[in-house]
Amino acid sequence: MAIKQKTTVKMALQGSGETHARMVVQARGVQGIIDEPEARGGTDLGLTPTETIMSALMGCTNVISSRIAHKMGITLEAMNISLSADFNRLGTMLEEELDQPFSNIVMDISVATDATPAQLAALQSDLAKFCPIAKVLRGSGVSITENWTTRPL
Repeated sequence: MAIKQKTTVKMALQGSGETHARMVVQARGVQGIIDEPEARGGTDLGLTPTETIMSALMGCTNVISSRIAHKMGITLEAMNISLSADFNRLGTMLEEELDQPFSNIVMDISVATDATPAQLAALQSDLAKFCPIAKVLRGSGVSITENWTTRPL
């Protein structure tokens, strides 16, 4: 008998600000550190808050692409993502309120796959529909470009 998963769940995270720049976050029994570089008064023990959101986009792209591929019956292996983002720091510098600090994100995605070009196009279309991090960013006005490069398995 298959177990039906809940469609809406409440996320619960806890954080402790150990310094003015470092937050230790607990979720599901795992811990993450969000920090600033030493040049900005941090201890450089973790990703910055803005790096964290970009890494979340990369992780979501990997997870959701893999789920879509599995559902489609195709294989994705060894996904590598390089990301670059245009980040206007005026808001973080407390100089100017910005509606959107990220204007453009480009992800170069390389993956080994047995997908046909049509299957890959369907996967990419579904990824835009189902990756929650990309949905939030795009919904706030951020342009996300995905450049896919494939190689055979």
